[in-house]
Amino acid sequence: MIVVYTPAGGEAQHYDAGTLLVSEASIAARTIDMKWPQIKSGLADEDLDAMRAVAWVLKKRHEATLRFGDFDPVVGEMVTRYNKDEVETWVEGAFILNSADPTITPDQIADALSMVPDSAFDPEHARAFIEKRRAEALEGKDPEAAATAESAPAPKSSAKKTSSASAPSTSDSSVTS
Repeated sequence: MIVVYTPAGGEAQHYDAGTLLVSEASIAARTIDMKWPQIKSGLADEDLDAMRAVAWVLKKRHEATLRFGDFDPVVGEMVTRYNKDEVETWVEGAFILNSADPTITPDQIADALSMVPDSAFDPEHARAFIEKRRAEALEGKDPEAAATAESAPAPKSSAKKTSSASAPSTSDSSVTS
């Protein structure tokens, strides 16, 4: 998720939650008394505290002395948008419905996804990806099957043998002694 903060009269600033370090996520969580999964969920719901905490922690990378209390945007100045990977996951999930229920057409799925570009950080990419998946579905291409068929064979171990096979023991003692 990307927090878009547009201060009044200013340029939009983008804060990608996917770039947070663990330490930064911990600082955000402690600051607003939420666990990281709650913050992630809150970003999807445009929770003001979650958006503010993520934007603040990422702003601190360039403004080290910025205090949380000093970063207090107006309610309408922040929104969240889906990044490219999140959009693609959303669209792929929707088109899986076509393989699960052939009565749902690719055009119906694309129509149902018409609001996705409005929620995407890159609306053009979202539109193009929806159209690409619609066209593939109409042609009967299954991207999951294609990905499996195109995947490389499992790599063979490059580990070198470090010892020879065990030889029978010449000791008179038993194994358990």
